[in-house]
This record gives sequence, C-alpha cells and structure tokens, in this order.
Amino acid sequence: MSITDYFLIIGTSNSRLSKSIEKEIKDKLSVLKIKPLHVSGEADGNWILLDYNDFVVHIFTDEYRQYYDLERLWKDSKTVD
Repeated sequence: MSITDYFLIIGTSNSRLSKSIEKEIKDKLSVLKIKPLHVSGEADGNWILLDYNDFVVHIFTDEYRQYYDLERLWKDSKTVD
C-alpha cells in the first residue's frame, strides 16, 4: 500500500513565507479545480502539510526542515527533478 505517489518538500526562511507559499499553491491548484484533502500546520506556519492524495506538499521553515529531516526518512525513494 502506498501513502502517496510524490512528496514535494519546500524549505523557507520564515513562517510568513511558508504561509505565502501555501496560499499560492492552493490558489493555483484551485483554478484547476484541485483542492487539498487535508491541510495542517497553517496556524504557526513552521510545517505546513497539504495533502492532495496523489502528492503531498511539505512546506517547512529551515529550522523545522533540518529538525525533521524528511529527506533522511525517505532516502531510499527516487528523487524527481
């Protein structure tokens, strides 16, 4: 069983930028009638997760990205440019 097909991991310098990126992603995909199934972390913006089922977007502040180190957890996964 697969959790999702793709993870998109984004690092930002601050939570205000994380929230701005989240809004932009949601706005652009909404135009295509693609809406997230679940969103979490919007309140503080240090780690925002947007679950679109086929792909999951993780938007981290640099501090949180380094701490949680998802790239290490998924190191055996194929990287797509």
